[in-house]
Amino acid sequence: MIDKKNTLILVALEQELPKSYLPGWKIIYTGVGKVNASFAISRSYFDYKPKYVVNYGTAGSLNKNISGLIEVSKFYQRDMDVRGLGFKLGQTPFENDFFVQLNKNGYSCGTGDSFVMSSPDLVTDIVDMEAYSYAKFCKINKLNFICFKFISDNADNDAVRDWSKAFKKGAKEFSLFFQKEYEGIKI
Repeated sequence: MIDKKNTLILVALEQELPKSYLPGWKIIYTGVGKVNASFAISRSYFDYKPKYVVNYGTAGSLNKNISGLIEVSKFYQRDMDVRGLGFKLGQTPFENDFFVQLNKNGYSCGTGDSFVMSSPDLVTDIVDMEAYSYAKFCKINKLNFICFKFISDNADNDAVRDWSKAFKKGAKEFSLFFQKEYEGIKI
């Protein structure tokens, strides 16, 4: 059962989810990007020994039919590009799996170390800068992983302006949803 003792909530930036929105929950601010996300989840795993890891954050949508708070279940590394050596776009060399799939329905996310303002080569439903790192770490360490993203922009020329306006609305929507759906509920 997911509870405050055995769960970490990973968020890149404090403005995406202030701790006051989910009092008593262990919220870790990881910083932006895959490297910061990898360091933070590793450190947090050894410090807190969670059974559940929840990722919440903002994301750009490449699918114009998606808005609001969504659940993500498939994760790609959109900026891993070693096609010149014969690997698929998104595939880490010499690894068979080039995405992480959770055992549930949800949207696909392309994670990369760039802020997307036009369609990337590897097209997914949404784009972010951390989720793939969390998903892969949880898969390797057999942790339960849940990921929610608030669509802040459409990954276009207006993305910067739209993204900076979405924090508060997304934080409120996620915290209300999380309290209703997950506090003390078996998953």
